[in-house]
Amino acid sequence: MGTWDVGPFDNDTAADFCGALDGAAADERKSIVRGALTRVIDTADHLEVSESEVAVAAAALVAAQCPGGEPADPVFGPEELLPDFTGMRDLALQALDRVMTEPSELMELWDESDGAPWRANVRQLQNVLLPQPPGEQLGLI
Repeated sequence: MGTWDVGPFDNDTAADFCGALDGAAADERKSIVRGALTRVIDTADHLEVSESEVAVAAAALVAAQCPGGEPADPVFGPEELLPDFTGMRDLALQALDRVMTEPSELMELWDESDGAPWRANVRQLQNVLLPQPPGEQLGLI
């Protein structure tokens, strides 16, 4: 596993996924992200590390377009213009929930080392993806 840090784009698999998004036709990028999220959601048995890493990166791309979201990594994230992914917030949340639920190889690998910072990053993504209360959306809270 080529992983160098705890962020959603800090591994070879996520960087390759972002490169594939850049190489895809503009009208295919939304379905690629949706597919990455739904593949993980639909996995009932052991979830492979590569599928999880791609799903976390895809969820981070969705979160990047939400209020409070962090921009995608400028080095390893996609370089090409991305469509609006905000309609996939629920899918992204479900995918992150699945990555954080046994049996998940990525979660197991992080549990073998100090996985607390990685878990904190995933929780931050989940918090950004949660629907905001109406008053908060308007900046009233």
